[in-house]
Amino acid sequence: MAVTVEQKTTFCRICEPLCGMVATVEDGRLVALRPDREHPLSTGFACQKGIAFTEVVNDPDRVTVPLRRTPSGFEEVSWDDAMADIASRLAAVLSEHGSGAVGWYMGNPGAFSYSHVASVLAFTKGLGRRTHFFTASSQDTNSRLMASQLLYGTPTSVPIPDLVRTDLLVVMGANPVVSHGSFLTAPRIKDRMHDIVRRGGRVVVIDPRRSETAAAFEWLGIVPDTDAFLLLSLLQVLFAEGLADITALAARADGIDWLRTQVAPFTPESAERFTGIDPDAVRALARDLASTDRAAVYGRLGTCAGRFGTLTSYLIDVVNLVAGNLDEPGGSVINGLGLPGQRWVNVAMGAVLRRTYRRRRSRIGGFPALIGSEPAALMAKEILTPGERQIKALFVSAGNPVLSVPNGDELEAALDSLELSVALDFYLTETTARCDYVLPVTTMYERDDFPLTFQPFQATPFRQATKAVIDPVGKARQEWQIIGELMRRSSGSAPAFAAFSAAARVLRKAGGELTPRLLADVVIRMAAGGDRFGLRRGGLTFRRLIREQPHGSVLAPHLRTGALKEAIAYLGGRIALSHSDIADQIAALSSRSHPDGFPMRMIGMREARSENSWMHNAPLLMRGDRNHHGLMNADDAAELGIADGGQVLVTSPYGQIALPVSVTADLVSGVVALPHGWGHKGTGGWRLANRAGGVNVNQLTSSEPGDVESLSGMAWLTGVPVRVDKA
Repeated sequence: MAVTVEQKTTFCRICEPLCGMVATVEDGRLVALRPDREHPLSTGFACQKGIAFTEVVNDPDRVTVPLRRTPSGFEEVSWDDAMADIASRLAAVLSEHGSGAVGWYMGNPGAFSYSHVASVLAFTKGLGRRTHFFTASSQDTNSRLMASQLLYGTPTSVPIPDLVRTDLLVVMGANPVVSHGSFLTAPRIKDRMHDIVRRGGRVVVIDPRRSETAAAFEWLGIVPDTDAFLLLSLLQVLFAEGLADITALAARADGIDWLRTQVAPFTPESAERFTGIDPDAVRALARDLASTDRAAVYGRLGTCAGRFGTLTSYLIDVVNLVAGNLDEPGGSVINGLGLPGQRWVNVAMGAVLRRTYRRRRSRIGGFPALIGSEPAALMAKEILTPGERQIKALFVSAGNPVLSVPNGDELEAALDSLELSVALDFYLTETTARCDYVLPVTTMYERDDFPLTFQPFQATPFRQATKAVIDPVGKARQEWQIIGELMRRSSGSAPAFAAFSAAARVLRKAGGELTPRLLADVVIRMAAGGDRFGLRRGGLTFRRLIREQPHGSVLAPHLRTGALKEAIAYLGGRIALSHSDIADQIAALSSRSHPDGFPMRMIGMREARSENSWMHNAPLLMRGDRNHHGLMNADDAAELGIADGGQVLVTSPYGQIALPVSVTADLVSGVVALPHGWGHKGTGGWRLANRAGGVNVNQLTSSEPGDVESLSGMAWLTGVPVRVDKA
């Protein structure tokens, strides 16, 4: 019998560049993935994680049927039995405790599926505002979002560097050669950075580690979690040396005099004792940022996950503004969707989000609800602490918070106390193995998709949609289908669910179906390049992208500038610099202390063959002598008698782990770099990951409310004080 072989154009959704891929499908089974040479941006590039994803789709350890946990282990159950029991137990929790007893945690991969995000929001909002909602953003992006809310009035206006045109790119706390970009969708980002150098420009990387990115360009080493001092000193130089165009600033922003007063004490000399950076280097960088026509400062996780993440993210934008590089070609640009009335869409959305932030507080710690979510670092305490709104039922989708939130052991123990716990995932992980049910979901190649979340972060304005490459494996279902069914079965417990079910029935009788794709199609049609529902002939729709432009559509060669006012959600259309919260953070900078007995600082690091915690079961990525190890400065190691590959104990005020370290000159003295996402320990069903083992570095971090960043609810994951001892 002849084998049917098909080549299907699609794109990768592991990380943010969204590289074009071609899937080889034999008789309905995915057998290979290769880079799409016809993709206009990735042009035949894909990383090894993208190539290895065939192994994830076909993994024998993958969960492909609904599983129920029993005293003797997991057993297969039918979808009907699983959903009936879950709905019944959820109804009991709602009846006895109310919607405040229900929580949902959505992990990082959820952001790469528009239908996943839409359905989770429909569920949590449908239950009511007392429902707990947690996301991986509070381990990753919240402080960046909070800075935007302060400056522009909405967390959704996030500037990105205009990579294609810049002549000076300053990278802080990011390693895009390995991460491929974050809050920045730019396929072949390493090539784009080399393009800057080829046209006579510079790339300067400010990081405690000479990362893979820093090794390829210029490296300026910095003491961990002191980026705010450096940025304040850059601003001090810009004002003190008359490098700022005050007239131009006054036309865009309020609070310039306030800002100048705040930064005045932070001379490069005063900052040096914190950052370790020579004052002359600071002054030279400030002058270069002001005198280079096309320059941008870009920061990511390393600048977000410290003690002062919101302040640091705020200061990055303010440096870009004061140096004359915000909303300028080659500078730092807020890239909107190009919706009709974009400014008023932002004004309305910003008002709602700011109101939510002011009025909704977490039960533990009283943290404001940034983007409607609570700090995931406090999830265990929300489960364990008695009282009103104590979590009794928890849903976890596309996440492994036992390995990603601070103090994972606390959360692991807390999961056992729940009355109902349900995971939507395709692996038995350290988290899902603790749940009552694990419901099998599709991988990215078993669903249609449009990268809605990442449209504002495209370095080159671009649209691409994809059909599912293969049918769902086994009995897997898409998240929105599972959530929609749960909402239907729970319609008696929530009025919004009943309204949803009624609307779905009406649409079904009319020959349609209520699906998240309607939302994605509306965005494509109404955004730049869209057909505006027939008003723009030849414009884009979801269907047209799939059928006529499977490799994607470049909307414009460059980011649009001169439209900053559209991105600002304050009614006056001006940037707001003056905030008492920022003044308090600046005051707290100089008064912070380093605990005795912990002379070093721990930072995280990305690995080319890891994607957080969820790709350690792919043989292609685990080949060779792959293990979990940290990095340590050679001089520090020699002083402690630690040899290359030696086992060490790393102790913080919050926990202790043991692991081997490699000795290197590519770290600032006093720093140990530890990759996260490891610590697989046999409680789950992914056998290769369990054999790889490793340790959970977040055991060194704190889940106490006092150690969570107060403005954004961000977990403290970098610059953590530690002591390293020879094991």
